[in-house]
Amino acid sequence: MVVIIAAVATYYIGTKYIFDPRLVALIVLMVSTILFVVGFIISQSFERLAEANKIKSEFVSIVSHQLRTPLSNLGWAIEVLMSGKLGKTDHRQFEYFVILRENIVRMNELIKDLLMVSRIQTQTLFFSEKEFSLVELVQELIQDFKVVAQASNVNVIFDQPQNIPLVFADPFKIRQVVENLLDNAIRYTQNKGEVRIKIETQGNRIYFAIQDNGVGIPQKDQKQIFQRFFRADNVMKYQTQGSGLGLYISKSIIDKSGGKIGFISPKGQGSTFWFTIPILKAKV
Repeated sequence: MVVIIAAVATYYIGTKYIFDPRLVALIVLMVSTILFVVGFIISQSFERLAEANKIKSEFVSIVSHQLRTPLSNLGWAIEVLMSGKLGKTDHRQFEYFVILRENIVRMNELIKDLLMVSRIQTQTLFFSEKEFSLVELVQELIQDFKVVAQASNVNVIFDQPQNIPLVFADPFKIRQVVENLLDNAIRYTQNKGEVRIKIETQGNRIYFAIQDNGVGIPQKDQKQIFQRFFRADNVMKYQTQGSGLGLYISKSIIDKSGGKIGFISPKGQGSTFWFTIPILKAKV
């Protein structure tokens, strides 16, 4: 379309100011040829970028799959050594085994996130949508994080709402979103902090919000918070571990579920992350 419009415009301008039709035709031909060449170069560049991105995603997926088996075997070997079945271990040895086990768990979590990102990038992330209770899902996760919250001196408050309808989405994927947000809220809340969770109905959607009084997000970092591998500068002072993939994955899941996700982080007042997902439509 650009080439056609440019050719017509060139012809119109040429006939208006140039009286030799052969010269006008030559100018139109030259302009069209230049635009075709530029368009071809641009399209080839985009194709190369798309191919490189595809290769990168496939590489990440293959490497992640290949890492799973040796990590699983290493985890099994550590569990056997810790059980004492192959001989008694002293206290110092046991402490080293615990450190190894924790790092294996951390590596498995990273591999899981990398595989999820790879599926998102290659559009092979499938959703199994059905009706479920978001309230019950949150209650289960609070219990799962109870020990972690107590160890971090964080009080998790969930005012259980009444008469919240079921939602229609993939419960496993939404669970991962809530897990990421709750983990971040606890991890970046310091000095006997508080995390408050709220669920309410807003029209034909369910609204979920999780508020903390933690370190917050600097203004300069807020535009990049949902990007892959991004971590705000201030959180590195409190938690050096982390892949920077949790919020990217969460946003991709919510977008794919037909909802929206966002956050509010006033300076020095912690953060509130929220998302919405559709309510289950009434069956006729």
